[in-house]
Amino acid sequence: MGIPGKEKMWDKEEKEHRKYDDVRIFTDKDFNNYTEDELKAFKPKHATPMLDELEKGPWPSFVSDLKREALHRHKVGQDNLLIPMEAVDDLLGVVELSYKEGETHWKHGGIVGVLGYGGGVIGRYCDQQQMFPSVAHFHTIRVNQPGAKFYNTDFLRAFCDICEYRGSGITNMHGSTGDMVMLGSTTEQLEPIFFDLTHDLGNDIGGSGSNLRTPSDCIGPGRCEFACYDTLAMCYEMTMAFQDELHRPAFPYKFKFKFDGCPNGCVAAIARSDMAFIGTWKDDIRINQEAIQAYVADKIPRDGGGMAGANWGPFNIQEEIIDRCPTGCMTWDGKKLSINNPECSRCMHCINAMPEALRVGKDTGVSILFGAKAPILEGAQMSVLTVPFMYAKHPFESQQALARKVQDWWIEEGKNRERLGELIQRMGLKTLIEVLGIPAMPQMVKEPRSNPYVFFKESEVPGGWQRDIGDYRSRHPK
Repeated sequence: MGIPGKEKMWDKEEKEHRKYDDVRIFTDKDFNNYTEDELKAFKPKHATPMLDELEKGPWPSFVSDLKREALHRHKVGQDNLLIPMEAVDDLLGVVELSYKEGETHWKHGGIVGVLGYGGGVIGRYCDQQQMFPSVAHFHTIRVNQPGAKFYNTDFLRAFCDICEYRGSGITNMHGSTGDMVMLGSTTEQLEPIFFDLTHDLGNDIGGSGSNLRTPSDCIGPGRCEFACYDTLAMCYEMTMAFQDELHRPAFPYKFKFKFDGCPNGCVAAIARSDMAFIGTWKDDIRINQEAIQAYVADKIPRDGGGMAGANWGPFNIQEEIIDRCPTGCMTWDGKKLSINNPECSRCMHCINAMPEALRVGKDTGVSILFGAKAPILEGAQMSVLTVPFMYAKHPFESQQALARKVQDWWIEEGKNRERLGELIQRMGLKTLIEVLGIPAMPQMVKEPRSNPYVFFKESEVPGGWQRDIGDYRSRHPK
């Protein structure tokens, strides 16, 4: 991994079976190189009285973590590190100064890309370089996380080695987009970091800037019995299909795919992605009436045991399930639970509370929503349901085609730094559904009678706009 004599061209079979010992940089002794007594006696380069306050109390503190890393780097020594040994010391100093003055001393340097790639690296520069020379440039590198964040320890150890050797040793697991993040490195180390990630770990950098951000998915069928489609497979296929949009920015602003396996929304796709895929079903919720009776008799713990440890009293199906249904589609006659499935809004409350008695349907697929975002140009907004149901079958070509349609429209019509949701807001939902070639549906109505979302064209109205008042009065006399 960059240490002289350790470079090697790995073939595909070797990569798949490679162990951490084959690529490791630091020894176990290097990792455990200080005592708790040394930590107590350690004084960082800069005094940090305000940051020290954050170490008080019962909660873990990032300040304590940074001090540990600063001491660790001092003990490792500059000869074994490729960016300044005192980077974490100066980082503590910058943060202390920002707290003292109430303003940031970091400048966003735009995208400092690696050769041929526009995404993945976020430029960070300090505006107090004379005071804090070790963080004069302190770039953030996003790294594409594995599907559903499944790791093995060999991968994590090698990733941490790269962070320590070529960076500050500080990581963020995970960013809002889902990426693994290497916090802090220098411009000279970006190409070697990219080489190490791709050649030694078989891993790509993530998305940053006005491009496709790293797609993110829930654990799906890997562990969850509620998953309505294979989130891991769809996330992987969409990532590979749109890889060029991830690395070579051509968008007005950022674009996010997120994949929730069911309406529980464990990656919050509905609130955080420009194109959200949420698992759903077309048929009825499956009911096991014997298990319902067992819940009522307190023979099965509610919420899968999640409410254990406190005295909540006996389970009351009427109060805890029936009365909490947002559409009132459930009834309980004392013996049998009934569901008016056409009225069900898939809130998942009843299924979560009684997972052994209720199951999602068998005819499963995805709902597709567009336009969620945080408050950048306009306020925060949730995504709008646009395709209530679509089957999700590998290799997910229908979903890819839909994504390309909406991205082509957004690239053509979007303003600089305008998210897809803001474009939909500016040009109207009617324009979006015309672009996508799908019909208007009642599920798209936000508020009845207050925001009409469809205006007919003259060609769509029988007879056009012209009317014969005589003909009308023949059918509607005064």
